[in-house]
Amino acid sequence: MPNGSLSLPARLCLLAWDPARSTAADTARVHHLVRAGALTELAGRGLLTDDDGIATPADLDSRTGDAVLDGLLELVRESMPHRWRTWVRLHARITYDAVREQLVAEGYVRAEKRRVLGVFPSVDHVLARGAVARALREEVRHVLEGRPPAGQASERDAAMAALAAAAGLGVPEGAGSGARGRERIAELTGRCGSAAPGMRKIVAEVWGAVSDETAQAPAGG
Repeated sequence: MPNGSLSLPARLCLLAWDPARSTAADTARVHHLVRAGALTELAGRGLLTDDDGIATPADLDSRTGDAVLDGLLELVRESMPHRWRTWVRLHARITYDAVREQLVAEGYVRAEKRRVLGVFPSVDHVLARGAVARALREEVRHVLEGRPPAGQASERDAAMAALAAAAGLGVPEGAGSGARGRERIAELTGRCGSAAPGMRKIVAEVWGAVSDETAQAPAGG
């Protein structure tokens, strides 16, 4: 999985990691961010559509070939109908864990076994390719600061930057704040909402869910 082919949820998972400490980003806020990325990518591919605010599979057979995205698509198909904002948080850890294991398999993250108190088995997930996480942070900073103009950013870069800013993870402090910051986020949301019919509304709903969850999260969580 070359860097350029990383899915949106995989990019967001790496982006949320702290490359200075190589520590695992494993909080509810990160889970919601990664799930939001997966929902956005499925919608951008036309596999999830909006039905009066409900996240709805386009059909019963389509697959992406990506285990994480296909797993979420199957979960949505087998579950009761829910709104986009509900899906951002509902069983979000399932998607996060699947993305993390995917990153382990591809060598971006390393799983290190240890024993808590010398008795209980545990696994620490350590960032193995810090340069990739740092490059993603620089890419997001570049997009959020207005270089290039929102209309010239790729849809995936626009989505990554907008969602990361909503979660306040892997972005410069204060990103998206102030009148200019909010205007830039609106431009990026519009850009990543141009991929398919109904995407603007979907992206706005998913972005709003991440932003709301972040505002309600305890400090440091």
